[in-house]
Amino acid sequence: MKNPVNRRSFLGTSLGIAATSLGAAKTSILTAAEKEVTATKTPVKPKPIQNETILHARKVALEILKPTPKQLEHGLKLHADSLVFDAYGFAPRAAVDGDRLAAAIKEHASSAELKDLREDMSMTRCVTDPAEQREFKEAFDAAGVTCVFQNAGEEGQDPLRLIKRLARFTYTTDMLSDFVSKAVTPDDILQAKQDGRHCLYLTGNGVPLTQQWVTTTDEMKYMRIFYQLGIRMMHMTYNRRNMLGDGCAEPANAGLSDFGREVVAEMNRLGIIPDVAHSGWQTSLETAQVSKRPVVASHTTCNTLHHHIRSKPDHVIKAITDTGGLIGICCIPRYLGGKGDISALLDQIDYVVKKFGIDHVAIGTDVSYTSRNSALENKKVPRTPRSRKPWRSLWPADPFVETPEMRTSIAWTNWPLFTVGLVQRGYSDTDVQKIIGGNILRVCQQSFS
Repeated sequence: MKNPVNRRSFLGTSLGIAATSLGAAKTSILTAAEKEVTATKTPVKPKPIQNETILHARKVALEILKPTPKQLEHGLKLHADSLVFDAYGFAPRAAVDGDRLAAAIKEHASSAELKDLREDMSMTRCVTDPAEQREFKEAFDAAGVTCVFQNAGEEGQDPLRLIKRLARFTYTTDMLSDFVSKAVTPDDILQAKQDGRHCLYLTGNGVPLTQQWVTTTDEMKYMRIFYQLGIRMMHMTYNRRNMLGDGCAEPANAGLSDFGREVVAEMNRLGIIPDVAHSGWQTSLETAQVSKRPVVASHTTCNTLHHHIRSKPDHVIKAITDTGGLIGICCIPRYLGGKGDISALLDQIDYVVKKFGIDHVAIGTDVSYTSRNSALENKKVPRTPRSRKPWRSLWPADPFVETPEMRTSIAWTNWPLFTVGLVQRGYSDTDVQKIIGGNILRVCQQSFS
């Protein structure tokens, strides 16, 4: 390889650029609304990354990509200048408080209580614990992500079940609003980029239903409430069958129910994006066929490249893209197939672009950064008995073998190197900006009511 990138110069200089530079992009930005964002603060000198976990992930990905210095420099600057929007993912996760969790086990807390406590800590200790807040901010800055379409719901339809994560991320963005705010309109996302902040745009892993089955109108009344609370995208199904349709793990593949069609119409009316990432192929197809607004599979892969129940075949992708929607390629090795690493991620993006067009692909990582303090805190927690396989995980055995290198190369904090990889593959700056944020922003703009 010509001009190999020296690890010291790579880690010591250009890696930090992705988080804090606020210079306006020289290339055209994607929509009229974005072109209005012209006033930016003076670019801030990038902070050097000291976090060993982030540095290791960068090194692994770099050794796979092997960019030239020119490609690396250009890709990192483009990433820093661009609005970067994770089409489905997670804000950095905090470590649990091991002492508090151990005390709860000693007090005979139920498995449900312990799960809830763990989840609450991972989502909110970035507010209350200074060390976790530093980790949270460092990871967010290193990723250079403007906005995350944040999973703020839990698998299911019960409003009380669904509201917990919504509350936790509302709390986090309320308390850390100068760093990461809750976006409720597409303009809020643009403003966050202009201001040099990050933001979360909220999605739910299920459609909230009354589950009383009196009338369809009564059954759907919580959808408006959750929209008012900030949810802007909802899963139609989550792996298993529900009253809307079949999930991707159902062998029957029965498709969308009559009620599911009414739910899609209500989503269209409210301005909620239908997400079929975890839906069966027929449910995904029929959702796209009946929707009057864009449909997305926010974190998935292409079945032609690698068969998996979480992937989508070409005819389904075509139906989704025909709505003006998109396919978000995820960072899960066993779904990506191939080498399962950053090169496989780029292969999946290439496939969608060549087959369905540059306007219909995004990156929906479906992964998060986890605090370096987690290992130490988890050692404080006594082992608990293994539980039965959860409902959402009842799907066929998957023989694909993931390696640490695969997972590390597509770590969430490696977002700047996703951009570098796209530059390597010959995409124009404008097209890179569409893939790393502009396409999902456009879908949000077209869907918003």
